[in-house]
Amino acid sequence: MKQSIFTVGENKLIAKNTYYMTLEGDASSLTSPGQFINIKLHGFFLRRPISVCDYNENEIKIIYKVVGGGTKYLSEMTKGDELDVLCGLGNGYDISKSGKNPVLIGGGVGIPPLYNLCKKLVEKCEEVTVILGFNSQDEIFAVKEFEETGARVFITTADGSSGTKGFVTDALKNVDYSYFYTCGPMPMFKAIESIAKTSGQYSFEERMGCGFGACMGCSCKTKYGNKRICKEGPVLEREEIIW
Repeated sequence: MKQSIFTVGENKLIAKNTYYMTLEGDASSLTSPGQFINIKLHGFFLRRPISVCDYNENEIKIIYKVVGGGTKYLSEMTKGDELDVLCGLGNGYDISKSGKNPVLIGGGVGIPPLYNLCKKLVEKCEEVTVILGFNSQDEIFAVKEFEETGARVFITTADGSSGTKGFVTDALKNVDYSYFYTCGPMPMFKAIESIAKTSGQYSFEERMGCGFGACMGCSCKTKYGNKRICKEGPVLEREEIIW
């Protein structure tokens, strides 16, 4: 974990209530896909944890949805504004377990951390499949970017306005895969757990107080005791989770 000042580059609306932002600064503490950053916003007591979409040593790309006062404040920032950021937080995805043809399953704002993961898996696997789930067509984002990695991409929408009508599990049951990686809301996780055919990794979305394991406010029950989503997570393996 490293605390740094980042400068806002782009900050633009890309879908309904959904923004894409670039942050320029020292991102060397990010070491694996699935990690997150924690942003301090002026006038707000708690930092805002945001998953990392993509990164290199000097830049972080995030995609976030406006759901409250903090993210509304973030959406109004402009190029050149500065942010105090805790960087390199959490435990990311382990790509060594992917096998030859993994599937990545993302729902809504759980999609962004899968992008850098997808790029890395495409480099080592024979085929990578991505399933992206949205409520409706006006919420869809990042499809082109995933397709450009070389992955095979499927879209589902709950209302049927684009792609397969239904949920990510409606697409997943028709896919052959060696391993799965996923990020999204808990109802989606439970649906995946009921039909998944292989081992896999879940990246949890939880409310966090501190973001680095001090407050114990985001604990998850596992076979090895309680694990902190912000510290030992957000990525946990399927076999260890107690649902």
